[in-house]
Amino acid sequence: MPTVSLIVAAYDEEEVIEAKVANALALDYPRERLELIVASDGSTDATVERARAAGADLVLELPRGGKLAAQNAAAERASGEILAFSDANSVWRADALRRLVEPFADPKVGYVCGQVRFLDPEGDNLEGAYWRYEMAVREMESALAGITAGNGAIYAVRRNAYVPLDPSGSHDLSFPFELAKRKLRSLYVPAARAEEKMAPTLEGEFARKRRMMVGLWDIVVGERMISPRGYPPLYAFELLSHRLLRYLTPFLHLVAFAANIALLGQGRVYVVTYAIQVAVTAAALLGGSLRFGPFRVARYYAMTTASIAAGLWDRLRHGPPAAWEKAPGTR
Repeated sequence: MPTVSLIVAAYDEEEVIEAKVANALALDYPRERLELIVASDGSTDATVERARAAGADLVLELPRGGKLAAQNAAAERASGEILAFSDANSVWRADALRRLVEPFADPKVGYVCGQVRFLDPEGDNLEGAYWRYEMAVREMESALAGITAGNGAIYAVRRNAYVPLDPSGSHDLSFPFELAKRKLRSLYVPAARAEEKMAPTLEGEFARKRRMMVGLWDIVVGERMISPRGYPPLYAFELLSHRLLRYLTPFLHLVAFAANIALLGQGRVYVVTYAIQVAVTAAALLGGSLRFGPFRVARYYAMTTASIAAGLWDRLRHGPPAAWEKAPGTR
């Protein structure tokens, strides 16, 4: 079994950091082969003291620089052959780390992410339902040519394949395509499971996604996700269909709606498609007050799609992101 450095980047996580350290140290993995690192990104609360008292092997007190800066600093100090990463509020199942590192027995595998289950059935956020769909797609991608994105709750990368990213980057989105250009596969292992509380309201989910999407455009353009150079053909297809077209969805919807208006009178089919677009938009507007299932789905879809455009607007106005904040209600 390889040596593993489990890295937890934390900013003002005094509420959950002790439980996170305890969860990590209770994993079914040889203790002498596991190094637990907590990287505090300029925390102003008791995160550092509580992480040390809970038994973390190394606690880094870093100046505020953003999540990526904290992860880069921890990776530089790590000693493990495999670098695993987790959010401070993620709870791993006992066998999760064993499952996560198993695929690295294949030297062609560079990155592995596990399955995160979002908890909070009482709220009006449908992220959990969407995530189940996303995981089904990810499982098919993994079997075909490799996944196009991971998740921050549970993932790992070979130490010698780790790429220090700019503060606006994201391990979730950048590692899979960066490693694909190095001929390394990125896999999804659903048996490696973690749980995490999601934002209880759709408004909270919109704000979370909007913050995430600010740095998206630096990854797509600045880190050259959009460049076809170096990708295997099947992986390029996955990236185009699952990532790039998805990020263009807000603008493609506007194009489709304008084209539909222009084509009214050219056949019955355009009346039907126009009616469908208007009906879905109306359902999204009503979904905030009427808790009818289809209306809630329409509202979730509209708001998460709009978050992509909102993130671009924030990027154009304020520049690339660096600092990070917790989503309310997720601790």
